[in-house]
Amino acid sequence: MSRPPLAGPLVPTLALRLLGGGRGGLLGSTARAALVASALGTAAMGVAMALMTGYREDLERKLLGGTAAVLVYPRFETAPEGEETHAVDVAAEILAVPGVTAAARVAFAQGILAGPGGEAEITLRGAPPGDGLLAGTAAELARDERGVPGALIGEELGAAIGASPGEVVRLTALGLGDGRPRFTFRTLRVSRRFVTGFSEFDRAWVVVAPEVVAALPGGGAPSWEVAVDDPRRAPEIAARLRVALGPEALVTDWTQLNRELFAALRLQQRALFLLLGLIVVVATFNVASTLVVLVRERRRDFGVLAALGLAPAALRRTLLLYGLGLGAAGSALGLAAAAVIAWLFDRYELLSFGPEVAAIYFLRAVPMRLSVGDALAIAGFALAATLLACWLPARRAGRVEPVRALQAD
Repeated sequence: MSRPPLAGPLVPTLALRLLGGGRGGLLGSTARAALVASALGTAAMGVAMALMTGYREDLERKLLGGTAAVLVYPRFETAPEGEETHAVDVAAEILAVPGVTAAARVAFAQGILAGPGGEAEITLRGAPPGDGLLAGTAAELARDERGVPGALIGEELGAAIGASPGEVVRLTALGLGDGRPRFTFRTLRVSRRFVTGFSEFDRAWVVVAPEVVAALPGGGAPSWEVAVDDPRRAPEIAARLRVALGPEALVTDWTQLNRELFAALRLQQRALFLLLGLIVVVATFNVASTLVVLVRERRRDFGVLAALGLAPAALRRTLLLYGLGLGAAGSALGLAAAAVIAWLFDRYELLSFGPEVAAIYFLRAVPMRLSVGDALAIAGFALAATLLACWLPARRAGRVEPVRALQAD
């Protein structure tokens, strides 16, 4: 059966014909090997980038759920001799800054929480009722008929001390009173066990009403947790707050508090990209080998085209397009496979940790997300490597002499 005549631009049409041909096309043995190698390389890069991106984004989300985007440690007013100083209320000044949506005064303390099944060191967070992973409702934090305040505890903490909702636990806090260390004991009622997925919170944090922390000796200097309209603008809004509050107030944001962690994650992601990129580079040599086999098998055809007036530069572009098409097909298959694998791991939490490992990596299960930016970076890297690998074989093929090519066996 005769082939249909060429239609459209010559170079792209010839490249498509070569890709669809039986000997050197996508169904050829060498082409299939190159396709599989390219798909496996890009799939490995895609899965690795989905792992790192999902880990970083989930860590950011849970950090912002447990703490505020911006923290303000206010200045203290001068008190008469012998009296304690008090933090200046700067809530109105904070709320006046553009980009700020809410401000809540909180305080922290350290202690030991004992339950029916044991005891554990904890961080006590005194915060008003509100929204978020580490916030309780007014009913959950209120005192019961016996005067026992309610508390929220992490799921892992509850399991460690054997405390379920409705049970009473004992808090021991160490603070300074009258210039001496003092132990203070409080009884709390477990209203709810929360799960953030962030091991540091779930195994050590207790949320109570602000007055519970304030009643403890040395219950922690109050600070303001500031919610903003866009967490990505937190550094910019923190800079505005520094100007508005003056040098006596310490203002920081979540990116500053965790900059070492996220800098290490970015460095790790880039290093992993480059290391796994070597797999893609190796795969591109398979594409280049396919190009060499194609030139050898189609040498007479290329000789005929050259005799009919096809310029060497046009033949080089045709072969480069062939190699890019083969590499693009492999990259598309690999990225599709990576997206499916990432979805399965994310949907069914196939990559989860035990309590010991979760305490190190801060998460119990790692979500995987192949972002558009990562996919484009992988595809661009793979196509650039393919182009470089195919350049030399295409350049040599462009030097074919029609007479010798037609005389070839």
